Amino acid sequence: MYSLSQASPAPRARTLAMPRNSSKCLSRDCLAELVVAPPNVARRSRLSKILATLGPQTTEQQIIDFFDAGADLFRINMSHMKERDHRVTDMVNAIRKVSSDLGVHIGVLVDLQGPKIRCGSFANGPYVLERGQSFTFDMELDTPGDRTRVGLPHPEIFKAIEVGHNILVNDGAIAMRVDAVDRENLVIETTVTQEGEINNRKGVNVPDTLLPMSAMTTKDRRDLAFALEHSPDWIALSFVQTASDVQECQAMVQGRARVMAKIEKPQALENLVEIVEAANGIMVARGDLGVELSLSQVPAAQKRCIKLGQVHGKPVVVATQMLESMISRPVPTRAEVNDVACAVYDGADCLMLSAETAIGKFPRKAVRTMSDCIWEVQKDPLYLKSVHAIAPGREHLSTPDAIAAASRLTVKALAASVIVVYTRSGGAALRISRERPSALIVAMTPVLETARALSAVWGVRAVHLKEDAKTFKDMTRMANAVVTGLEVAFPGDSVVCVSGWPFGQQAINLMHVLSVTEPEMVDGHVGYRNPELSHSNEDLVHALSATELNEG
Repeated sequence: MYSLSQASPAPRARTLAMPRNSSKCLSRDCLAELVVAPPNVARRSRLSKILATLGPQTTEQQIIDFFDAGADLFRINMSHMKERDHRVTDMVNAIRKVSSDLGVHIGVLVDLQGPKIRCGSFANGPYVLERGQSFTFDMELDTPGDRTRVGLPHPEIFKAIEVGHNILVNDGAIAMRVDAVDRENLVIETTVTQEGEINNRKGVNVPDTLLPMSAMTTKDRRDLAFALEHSPDWIALSFVQTASDVQECQAMVQGRARVMAKIEKPQALENLVEIVEAANGIMVARGDLGVELSLSQVPAAQKRCIKLGQVHGKPVVVATQMLESMISRPVPTRAEVNDVACAVYDGADCLMLSAETAIGKFPRKAVRTMSDCIWEVQKDPLYLKSVHAIAPGREHLSTPDAIAAASRLTVKALAASVIVVYTRSGGAALRISRERPSALIVAMTPVLETARALSAVWGVRAVHLKEDAKTFKDMTRMANAVVTGLEVAFPGDSVVCVSGWPFGQQAINLMHVLSVTEPEMVDGHVGYRNPELSHSNEDLVHALSATELNEG
């Protein structure tokens, strides 16, 4: 049986009809006939995935090193990119080349900057603002700021903010309470409630205020159009406040990529259900979220996002400061290791490394450290119990949901090695992943974009088929060939196959337990003998429809 607690399955003693080396060769021959490229990545059975951020000087060799260390997909941060930056092209091309050379499906996530709010400049900064003093924001942008005021080039804030709201500056180092708002002259008067240093172009957060502004700036729209020319797998949308922000991005993307909503504002948490429904995935962006929320509220927000994502079958990425100390140190803190472990125990699909890999001194080691942390959690016998414990029950399941739930129970009852799921859009694989089964999920798809996008999803390893299954016999034959060719299951193992019927045209409504057989030569061709399945799916359906059920 394929083990989820080791990198690759240990050889097992079996009585074979041919020498084991010969059987392996035939299995690989069968695999090569079915798939576009042998997916080596299927041998990696770590369940939670790793998203690594690329730096501006990342090379192709570093991408290979990051993948070897455990990265499953890569993030390109548009905040540090100029308009139509050639570095984006270079990074995507390098990732695609590595993916092709290694026979793996590596995802690309492009992260849009979003509407970052900053104050104006000062005449002689920095200034230390003291608790209890008055401070004013205005629209006199041509006048440098001083210890009592500064320009704020965002008129939408003056229109939306209310007396009693809070303003945070410099990543929350300074806090102010709004005392008065002059909407006509665009002036906000505040009292400093937490002292700190202010300087040129520092970030400004208004956690209590729903801003009447899009999550996409002019730069974001241009960056998105440029990114879509390179066929990314995911687009991360920053500073989402409502579902309409996601819908606006989806309208521009037009299905050419999946949209991941970044949860980093309190307003996003207030509208979380609608945002999750509108997005293809969510990211818990704990950097700005930790500024706009009380720090003590962030863990609960993270758990809520993970739980809701799992319920809706949407992948959840936990991001920011996971191994922050490894930017400059070769060893993380114990607290950081615990933070990574807690996100895995909660059932996160993917964990993200930011500056650790983009500009850190030990990028490969950071990836390896995170991978090792995930493995240790995964080996814990209580891990899957922990994941299932946080997933609330669902009533009134649809047929696809019921089949997905039944597949997890079947895997457990039969100690099945693998769940093979046939999918075109990836939706079927997401449903199976949502159940967090104790078997490897092998997603079989004829769509390359789907295979790449699934690199962000818990427990899923994608196989790019040359063509989809057309009959029930095709389904079992192809599943048998892939799991034996990848050596994730062996003759005699049970494999659960899930698909829609008619094939390629329907959401999952069919589950079959396959007993794996070994390959053999038949009339000069490699095949798999499966004597109990000698008819096509259509023949079986016809036979069943003509059969009278014995109710006794």
